[in-house]
Amino acid sequence: MSTHIYAFGSVCRGEVFHNSDVDLLAIVDGRDERFNPEIFSIYSSERMHALWNEGNPFAWHLALEARLLFSTEPIDLLSSFGSPKPYLKCAEDCMKFMHLFDEAHGFLLSQKSSNVFDLSMVFLSIRNMATCFSLGITEQPTFSRRSALELGRDSAPLSEHAYTVLEQARVLCTRGYGLVPTKKEIQSTVGELPAVKQWMTNLMRRVKEYERV
Repeated sequence: MSTHIYAFGSVCRGEVFHNSDVDLLAIVDGRDERFNPEIFSIYSSERMHALWNEGNPFAWHLALEARLLFSTEPIDLLSSFGSPKPYLKCAEDCMKFMHLFDEAHGFLLSQKSSNVFDLSMVFLSIRNMATCFSLGITEQPTFSRRSALELGRDSAPLSEHAYTVLEQARVLCTRGYGLVPTKKEIQSTVGELPAVKQWMTNLMRRVKEYERV
């Protein structure tokens, strides 16, 4: 059974912080009990090649940043695929993340659910929309956790403090540790979200204009 193991994400970008983890990818054909899905992203070579042919953002992420750690064969499987196909679903994906943002923002305003979870969803939507935008219409795609603040003049209108609150909420939800934001921090961060909504709307307009050209 062929096996290929890669690292990707923050450790490959040199963005290792106290709350960083190591993202690992295992490409195996068939069931392999050695790989815990809580630790590894597990794909078959067929499925990974399909993502390449779709121009999927994850394929681009891996193509640009993944580093081979181990292979049972004398090849770098991902490199052998060449460059992924062009990413053609930017508008569709950005719209999904706008809807996710709207839903989470609505829950935060209603105060009827978990603030930490909804802040986490806000972070996910902002970061992923920025990544899709950068991949879809710029020459410098960014997959960083700070992607929304790394778009130059198109960066999200969020203070460093608010972004940190959102990021900490994401870490708390996905990894089960970290600081719980205070009521004051939540209120301050939520107060910045209307401007973020306008930022998303502007990015969406830019994406649609770009795709019509």
